[in-house]
Amino acid sequence: MNPVALITGASRGIGRGIAGELAKIGYDLVINYAGNADAARQTRDECVKLGANKIRAEVCQADVSIAADRLRLVEFVRQTFGRLDLLVNNAGVAPAVRADILEAGEESFDRLININLKGPYFLTQLVARWMVEQTKAAGSGYRPKIVIVSSISAYTASSNRGDYCVSKAGVAMMAKLYAARLAEHGILVFEIRPGVIATDMTGPVKAKYDALIAGGLTPIKRWGQPEDIGRAVAAVAQDLLPFSTGEVINVDGGFHLRTL
Repeated sequence: MNPVALITGASRGIGRGIAGELAKIGYDLVINYAGNADAARQTRDECVKLGANKIRAEVCQADVSIAADRLRLVEFVRQTFGRLDLLVNNAGVAPAVRADILEAGEESFDRLININLKGPYFLTQLVARWMVEQTKAAGSGYRPKIVIVSSISAYTASSNRGDYCVSKAGVAMMAKLYAARLAEHGILVFEIRPGVIATDMTGPVKAKYDALIAGGLTPIKRWGQPEDIGRAVAAVAQDLLPFSTGEVINVDGGFHLRTL
């Protein structure tokens, strides 16, 4: 029986990259999406082709910011696979319009907090309860994990998208909270912190970051790719960090380094 992973926001970008890398190591997958069904099905089909063993990949629509959708998503995993070994909280959005913090309105703030922070916070609560049940039933052979995909914006101030930065700082603390609470049950929690990654979200600012990267923004002078994040998640999924929890894994080309 293959282990099972639920990846939120997996229809495109980083989520698709994560799904592909998990497929390669033999995970069955639940590909969650909010609105783009065609892209989610494309992710599913690509993952089935990539599967190192024979894997299943199923698609489930749910908006993580909506409580009823979160319940339905977890129930879909339960009914479809009967188990869950890995939750990857990846779903997230950027501001529709970048606005100076002195001018930004509450509507954008509420949207980002609901999707980027409140959604994963309470989805993780639901999944963690189920994982605790599974650990009690399965014993030491079951070693579930939770991954939270944050951003360098968790600690890097961008005053024209303060709502995004606050939401990512929140999920960074969320990872620590769940790591501390779930360690006694053998459930490990990791924060993966991407840097500048080539996705639809960063497409509109490509020229800006091309210049910054060429100028030394990151010691590793290239854009990150969704597969870079996927490989970090795969390392967690394969239990290669069994004596770590609450750890931040920077996948940022060295952006976090301070040098003189």
